[in-house]
Amino acid sequence: MADSTVSFDRPQQADLDRCVHCGLCLNACPTYRELGVEMDSPRGRIYQMVQVNGGAPITASYIEHIGLCLACRACETACPSGVEYGRLVEAARADIAARAPAPFIARTIRRFVFGHLLQSPGTLMVFGAMLYLYQASGLQRIFRASGLWKLMGKLGRLEQLAPSAEPPFFFSQIGKTLPAEGQRRHRVAFLAGCIANISFARLNEATVRVLQKNGCEVVIPAEQGCCGALHVHAGLKEDARKLARRNIDAVLDGGFDAILTNAAGCGSTLKEYDELLEHDTAYQQKARDFVARMKDVNEFLASIELNTDMGPVAATVTYQDSCHLAHGQKIRTAPRKLLAAVPGLVLREMALSDLCCGSAGIYNVVENEMAMSLLDKKMESVNATAADVIVTANPGCMLQLTAGARLHGRGQRVAHVIEILDEAYRARSAASAGR
Repeated sequence: MADSTVSFDRPQQADLDRCVHCGLCLNACPTYRELGVEMDSPRGRIYQMVQVNGGAPITASYIEHIGLCLACRACETACPSGVEYGRLVEAARADIAARAPAPFIARTIRRFVFGHLLQSPGTLMVFGAMLYLYQASGLQRIFRASGLWKLMGKLGRLEQLAPSAEPPFFFSQIGKTLPAEGQRRHRVAFLAGCIANISFARLNEATVRVLQKNGCEVVIPAEQGCCGALHVHAGLKEDARKLARRNIDAVLDGGFDAILTNAAGCGSTLKEYDELLEHDTAYQQKARDFVARMKDVNEFLASIELNTDMGPVAATVTYQDSCHLAHGQKIRTAPRKLLAAVPGLVLREMALSDLCCGSAGIYNVVENEMAMSLLDKKMESVNATAADVIVTANPGCMLQLTAGARLHGRGQRVAHVIEILDEAYRARSAASAGR
């Protein structure tokens, strides 16, 4: 293992040099579209990184422009030169974290959230129980209906984004092995995430059921934990490396055909463990082996012989491309292929479906004003389809779009692709039981 991370946890000149400053990324960048400011475009941010690499100081302005980036990676899709912008902005944030530490209060909050909350199932369950009491008691409903949140500025807007607590939490399933329905065709490991065990427990359960319906023996490894995606986005790459090693050790010797996640944002980082650990001699090859088997659940299901024994789901849906699925993992067709297999489902494509909704990990918390502005525009595209259901492939997007449907929508339901498949399989089972 390398003794120091400072030298490589900063933008590398070879990566910066790939940018030819053509500007084709500008229209793909949500913050540039919103602000029209060159320094808040990928090209402008790369220019600033070059200056800092050349010895310019890390200023408050630099930190602000780098922080305002969503890291949605839409610029990578638009770039003809193959600039790995996601790698660059993550390195820039790591460099900032190392050389220009945040104020004490901010560091304390970050230490609790990233160092404890996301990594401690016990703390997450306490958090989930408190959140559930707030919601089940009716306090949340009263607060939102009263309009008081509008008077509380950013704090009130953040409350609109609060996830739901879904007891029983999925932590109780970690460590279990669930058999395939019928003949076993695949043996897979399912990475359940961290906050998802509290706020998307039903989605995780649906994911297991859909995999079982498709001949998968599903192992939920006992030693797994947070994937480290939020840590990477925040510039805490050494913390992310520790989490990566833990997840690699949890699954690598399990003889799995695939390692799966239902969270596109997590999947993008999980698929880049080889980059994260490229300087760790003890884990370089392990990380490559892990990445070779790592798949988004949509990607996996679309690649096998899908069980099409489904009942009808009578709904009109529109699909929101998760940035880290479409731009980070280059997966666009798979979710649409799965939706097309569902009887009775009508898919209406929205304009700019792959333009960021504003979620972007914890971006909607730390850069709430920009995130909500992007959400407002996203909901214009959603509403124009007149769809009943907004479907996506990332829990973070689901939280953002749920708030959007409540604040700017027409009462649309928000669902994951896997939840739609689960409804179709359950509809078939219900029909068969009623005969």
